[in-house]
Amino acid sequence: MNTFWRVLYQPYKWLFVIPMVGISMAVFGTSAIIASYFSKKVACMFFGGWWARFVCGITPMFLTVTGREHIDHAQSYVVVANHQSVYDMLSIFGHLKMNLRWVMKKQLRKVPFLGYSSVRVGNVFVDRSNTEAAIKSIAEAKERIRGGVSMMFFAEGTRSMTGKLGEFKKGAFYMALEMGLPILPVTLDGTMRILPPTTWALFPGRASMTIHKPVDINGYSLENMGELMAKVKEIIGSALTK
Repeated sequence: MNTFWRVLYQPYKWLFVIPMVGISMAVFGTSAIIASYFSKKVACMFFGGWWARFVCGITPMFLTVTGREHIDHAQSYVVVANHQSVYDMLSIFGHLKMNLRWVMKKQLRKVPFLGYSSVRVGNVFVDRSNTEAAIKSIAEAKERIRGGVSMMFFAEGTRSMTGKLGEFKKGAFYMALEMGLPILPVTLDGTMRILPPTTWALFPGRASMTIHKPVDINGYSLENMGELMAKVKEIIGSALTK
């Protein structure tokens, strides 16, 4: 039965969903670029958010969100999430509803409309193969967090091939400690079933996003940063499907 529905879904995917992702990226991306000259917040939260919700809606992906009460929109955070699928970005962009700037891999800068609109709203691109350049990018990102603007990291740095949590990178935790900002852990679960990594096997389904209580970084330093990383990893892992 599952195979039957997957076969039936293919014409809809190739003839409607994928073309509409490209068209909507051009429309919303151009709108975000224009809006960014007046308000980066509007460009990011309104146009970026609506684009993400549009793509999730036509897939369709049914996302359950819990824990929004843990967000203080006047507070800046370092947001840390796990990474299972391209739909993680869409889930957070469209449904977290925070004034976010992203730390993104540099390859995304080349994506038409998405890349330049990301530059315009103040997202930061990181070259993961160059440690010195990555550190410089993190320093650049620090200057953009103030007045309720938060910085978004996928802690593993890349998508998990198995759905299990991979090794966490240090960048998000280094920034949180340097700036004295709380960490907001977010768990994304089920997005891998919508679109597995490195495939075109898109299929509708349900996923969840759990927003956990912020983690206070008081009592942590660069010397015991590993303990902070382990704590956040445990929190994020606690909401993953076993």
